[in-house]
Amino acid sequence: MPSPRRLVQLVLGCVVLGVGVAMLLTADLGSDGYSTMVNGIALASGMSFLLANTLVSIAFLVLAAARKVFPGIGTVVQIVVVGVTVDFLLGAWDVPGGWPARIALLVLAFPVLAVGIATYLGSHTGAGPAEAAALAYDPPLPFRWSYSVVQGGGALLGWLLGATVGVGTLAVIVALGPCVDLASRLLRLDVHQGRTT
Repeated sequence: MPSPRRLVQLVLGCVVLGVGVAMLLTADLGSDGYSTMVNGIALASGMSFLLANTLVSIAFLVLAAARKVFPGIGTVVQIVVVGVTVDFLLGAWDVPGGWPARIALLVLAFPVLAVGIATYLGSHTGAGPAEAAALAYDPPLPFRWSYSVVQGGGALLGWLLGATVGVGTLAVIVALGPCVDLASRLLRLDVHQGRTT
């Protein structure tokens, strides 16, 4: 069982991540690649977003486990806490009226997302599906780039299946992995799972 300090770090990181996701979605300039893929699968298959998200999450976690990145309590907490936080904030926030405000919100979302991801992964309690899939290939590919591959591949598949992409989607693909890497170094956190030092 993780220590109380690690559990607090996990929950705090997930709340911050949820705030960042809500900022990204409220900017309404495109979602992350993972969500784009889930949306595309839902559109192409006719299943609900929730069911598609569940199936994709399981597939990503199985893929990660095959490379010895196993789910943990943090995997469940990430999915639940981020989901609840995003749901609450999207109900409370309105999309900004002008392009400058939307772009500013998109830009501000990145440090929030990066700190949230680095903090929750740094608790070493398990990774969410997208992060687990990226960490499974580090090594050989550093997380800052493997995360871009996961997000980019997801966006491409989602787009091919009928989902829309935007400048926010492209920004996530290019910048979020390096931002998480920078945040983890500034906060002195190791995002790799299974390491408690």
